[in-house]
Amino acid sequence: MKPILSFALFAFLCGQPTFAAATPRPNIVVLLADDLGWQDIGCYGGPVKTPALDALAASGTRFTQFYSGCSVCSPSRATLLTGRHHIRTGVYSWINDAGQRSHLLEREITLAELLKAQGYATAHVGKWHLGLPSEKFAKPTPDQHGFDHWFATWNNAEPSHRNPATFLRNGEPVGEIEGYSCQIVVDEAITWLDQNRDTEKPFFLNVWFHEPHSPTAAPDEIVAEYGDVKNKNAIYSGTIANTDRAVARLLARVREIAPAEDTLIVYFSDNGSYLRERVGNLRGAKGTNWEGGIRVPGIFSWPGTIGSGKAESTPAGLVDLLPTVCGLFGIEPPAGVHLDGSDLTALLRSDSGSEFVRHQPLFWHLQKSRPIVALRDGRWSLTADPDYELSTDNMFQEEWIPVIKSGGYTNWQLFDLEADPSQEKNLAGENPEVLARLKEQLLKINASVMADGADWHQP
Repeated sequence: MKPILSFALFAFLCGQPTFAAATPRPNIVVLLADDLGWQDIGCYGGPVKTPALDALAASGTRFTQFYSGCSVCSPSRATLLTGRHHIRTGVYSWINDAGQRSHLLEREITLAELLKAQGYATAHVGKWHLGLPSEKFAKPTPDQHGFDHWFATWNNAEPSHRNPATFLRNGEPVGEIEGYSCQIVVDEAITWLDQNRDTEKPFFLNVWFHEPHSPTAAPDEIVAEYGDVKNKNAIYSGTIANTDRAVARLLARVREIAPAEDTLIVYFSDNGSYLRERVGNLRGAKGTNWEGGIRVPGIFSWPGTIGSGKAESTPAGLVDLLPTVCGLFGIEPPAGVHLDGSDLTALLRSDSGSEFVRHQPLFWHLQKSRPIVALRDGRWSLTADPDYELSTDNMFQEEWIPVIKSGGYTNWQLFDLEADPSQEKNLAGENPEVLARLKEQLLKINASVMADGADWHQP
């Protein structure tokens, strides 16, 4: 376990300057959807009416080529909180607490810990899925990852988004709660803001919704706007619209507490949709390393600091959140920690005085996906399959890890995403120099990631 440090000592050891007492410190609210597609919500050309999210995009910067940390839940969330590739953090695939040792390693420095060291009040509400203790395995809880208060489910809201019974509050089961998950999560967030946080501190509120992950449910009057109330796709849309209403309620309260100019608000999805029609013209869907599985909405809003109404086409992703918060807030990143993400401040602030440079390409690895790896560098996308075979079990098996860490790749494919966003034409044979350069980059990043990867197959 990590030792308990004072804020000042933790900041000193991480090489982070604490804010001067007289310096106003911005709040931060992270909004994360679950399985929401790149083209689900209104401001991305989607069919669901999302006025709150559309207004958030209009007040800030909307990335048109934004990426998840992985094409499934747990790994993407680990990447969001750490700014590191999920395998470095101990998370290879989605976590089944009852049958796996896997969890977000306690040694990792999360965004919550980073901000707590700077004097922030911190809370997590909603889905967690980074490991919680089970009858068989002891695992750290969100408070051991930097959150003062947490209200979470290990994975889904069950039996569905309606009247869920799987929430824990600071480790204690809550039982069935009447209502819909997104509204319940926002109720908890508002209660924490109003009653439980230290009001003398700035706050970090991490809000991870369950919607539109299945099993789905939403009020009939909302679902009816998108089709028959029993239609699965209409219910899917209804969960997104209901979440938008919950977001509107939360943001209204946040703005009553502090002026909009005092709060950075970001909105993402953890991976692409499981509905192929909700990823636009992109190839693939959730669970694959094609664009449809990893491209998601990405919105940053901070009036007065980040310009409004901007659509940014530079590729970026969840992996960039932690270094970007450091850049925007004037915090040094954790010393001695390799961050795979880059600071987006130069893209978000016109007055930054610097040009954005990504220090390494975006990289994805998911064992069950074909392709198993993908890399994004500028206009180019490189993918490959594994050169080894494992069992066909749907559930990730931790005994696979030694093979994964030592395995190689084959069937390399190269795509020009500016000309071919649907990844229909493999250009590997026509661009041998680009292929060779990107293969070298991918294999170098892969070797570094695998060297850090935890060996959960060992007791």
